[in-house]
Amino acid sequence: MSTTNPNLPKSLQALRSYSKQAFLHDLLAGITVGLVALPMAMAFGIASGVTPQAGLYTAVVAGFLISALGGSRTQIGGPTGAFVVIVAGIVARFGMSGLAMVTMMAGILLVGMGITGLGAAVRFIPRMVVIGFTNGIAVLIASTQIKDFLGLHTPPVPSAFLPRMQVLAAHMGTVNWASVGLGLGALAIMIVLPRINKRIPASILAVVVCTLVSLFFHLPVETIGTRFGGIASGFPPFAIPTFRPDVILPLLPSAFTVAMLAALESMLSAVVADGMTGDRHNSNVELFAQGVANIASPLFGGIPATGAIARTATNIRSGGRTPVAGIVHAITLLGILLVAAPLASYIPLTTLAAVLFVVSYNMGEWHEIGAIFQMDLTAISVWLVTFGLTVFADLTVAVGVGLTLAALLYIYRVADTTTVVPVTDDYIRDGLPHVLQGRILPPYVTLLRIHGPFLWGTTEKLVEATADMQSFAPVVILRLRNMTAIDATGIHAIERFAKQLRASGRTLIICGAMLQPSRLLQGARFVQRVGEENIMPNIQAALDRAKEVYEAQSHTLAD
Repeated sequence: MSTTNPNLPKSLQALRSYSKQAFLHDLLAGITVGLVALPMAMAFGIASGVTPQAGLYTAVVAGFLISALGGSRTQIGGPTGAFVVIVAGIVARFGMSGLAMVTMMAGILLVGMGITGLGAAVRFIPRMVVIGFTNGIAVLIASTQIKDFLGLHTPPVPSAFLPRMQVLAAHMGTVNWASVGLGLGALAIMIVLPRINKRIPASILAVVVCTLVSLFFHLPVETIGTRFGGIASGFPPFAIPTFRPDVILPLLPSAFTVAMLAALESMLSAVVADGMTGDRHNSNVELFAQGVANIASPLFGGIPATGAIARTATNIRSGGRTPVAGIVHAITLLGILLVAAPLASYIPLTTLAAVLFVVSYNMGEWHEIGAIFQMDLTAISVWLVTFGLTVFADLTVAVGVGLTLAALLYIYRVADTTTVVPVTDDYIRDGLPHVLQGRILPPYVTLLRIHGPFLWGTTEKLVEATADMQSFAPVVILRLRNMTAIDATGIHAIERFAKQLRASGRTLIICGAMLQPSRLLQGARFVQRVGEENIMPNIQAALDRAKEVYEAQSHTLAD
């Protein structure tokens, strides 16, 4: 079978032209991302209500399988913050056997999505819902780390947000200032170091430095050893989880939520990787690999896994070129488990809490909130309801209600922008500057058009139409005369397209937007990213602007 088959794992496709130089790049990147993943994996395990080694086992087993079988060349898999809240709730209610069942059921759902081609359905989750529950998850993760960061002495902390905050507030008098100092030191390292040197893994340096400080000064802080008894050396232990038929139905909603979160985050991570590398992932192959990884993870004491955006970006920035880097990342973590696991018992929990504070901030997509408030009230309400339900109810309810509201909003947008009006002389006259017939496109222009509503669920069409960007002319005009409606997902897609064109040395010009799209495209962020000078009222003005851009580029090259 040819390794050029697009449905083969990317690892097999990469072997066709693999070289010694590529291996050296992958080796360095894999070791680097393995070190970055070490504190995160332990922190995600602890925050999920399980042991730190459960997080490590997940990173080793799932990380290896996702890279070996996946549809992305540079995706790194493992435990992520998306699952922390739901995993902790499952463990509290059904124990580890319930969590194992949920993880394997979610894995089966993911395999089914990959085999049947439903991987593409993930794009039908609107951006407002994605941002809403991402913001909510970030807040929940941060709230679960306050106790360890401050070194509080409390009774068992509730899983619900408000009761948790009430318990923490009632025991603020038990703050351990040594723990606070170490945590602040770890935060300082992780915030400052990337601005000085991005190649040094800030999280692992923060953990090492703070652990050494704790040991040298004999600080009275809680560590992995004092709470969990340390981490045993050796391979992840294989054991078939206890199967409980009586809880299958109660666990189905949680399994569905885990599967959707895994699919969504892995696809988001793969899209980020594509944007950084110029590659194109296969969503169905990737979801199949995610499913296999989640079926296998509980067999080795692990928890749910998916693609990790931060670790994937670290892999690419470190020089990772193929899935071999992800495999090396898993082997690196396994080597640490075999050789240095006992040393982890000295790690202060406050430093891992600091790691998760940084993770929760980075995953929160807080920069998107300003753009959200430039949308109309209906779009803002979808985000707000999803965010509120994620924090104060649970993820299953939040996603379900958010999707329902978004579907209603979709219908409203289509209905609101559908018009039936008489054709008058003024209408014909106003339309003349937009007419394409009789115009000759210069060779330095590529003209694209969007026809119909450009809302969540349709934005992938832009990605598909612009996959071969190298064939485009120096100036690309995106004609919106027949685009009847747009939402936050559509705006984000055009912004991303503009960024990709700019990275390739090309310029995007927008023209002819109708009333509803024109109003939303006037947002400050969109104007800044596309350029006010590149937003034109009609095709003639866009062609005039394209001529200016091309002549300016020609003069620059001549100089």
